[in-house]
Amino acid sequence: MIGVDLGGTKVAVGKISAGILTEQISGNIDQASEDPMDAVRLMRNLIQELMDDKVKGIGVGVPGLVNRDWGIVYDVLNIPNWKEIPLKALLEEKFKVPVYIDNDANCFAMGEYRYGSYSGHNDFVGITLGTGMGSGIIKNGALLPDAHCCSGEFGTMAYLDGIFENYTSGMYFKIKYGKNGEEVAEKALAGEPWARQAYREMGTHLGKAIQTIIMSVDPPLIIIGGSVAKARDFFKETMWESIRQIPFPSVLDNFRVEFSETEYIAIKGAAALCPLK
Repeated sequence: MIGVDLGGTKVAVGKISAGILTEQISGNIDQASEDPMDAVRLMRNLIQELMDDKVKGIGVGVPGLVNRDWGIVYDVLNIPNWKEIPLKALLEEKFKVPVYIDNDANCFAMGEYRYGSYSGHNDFVGITLGTGMGSGIIKNGALLPDAHCCSGEFGTMAYLDGIFENYTSGMYFKIKYGKNGEEVAEKALAGEPWARQAYREMGTHLGKAIQTIIMSVDPPLIIIGGSVAKARDFFKETMWESIRQIPFPSVLDNFRVEFSETEYIAIKGAAALCPLK
């Protein structure tokens, strides 16, 4: 299978065989281009480099909404000219294999389900914490069926004077401290009190978001990934303090939060959209 990770600035493509990433290439998206087909052509060219007659399917993860039935991608974040792209049809016409498309947070959850340390767990929520907050819901060993590919978008739910992702991701550091996540992580590692306090605050808000997830879909497991999650030692304590304030604490008896260690999860997650049979 081939997995494609469409980001805001680049496209990464990899070939997956028996759960192993055997080849990987990437290319930068022309940010100045006004032609949405430029990014499509880049994607097709990269896929072509890895394509052979053993490839049985292509999975694509995108930071936007998707009509899964038709494979139409809408409103991709950071690529303003991607408003309505029939990506499935464009790729299937070119490569003559089935193409599966979903948003990147759902791909993260699928990648963890198939290839991660907790593969085989049939019921969990995957959370990605980076520039923003995304989520994917696995129920009975599959993505939760939905109408518009937006179930699990807990980051966009109203919270305090904004939405959850304003408080639980890199957005929090940008909004409150005027810093990006990398800067705050560096300062926290160096022992800067304000940076460590920033993570503690973020952990408290993340715990509130996890409370909302528990009260919405009641998963026994949450798996957290993304760049912000790598600094978990700075926010785990306050995250759990906040989670334990849930109105029904008995639901936490068999509940766990784990952190992803899966390498190349974006590409593997996209490939995991392809059925194994």
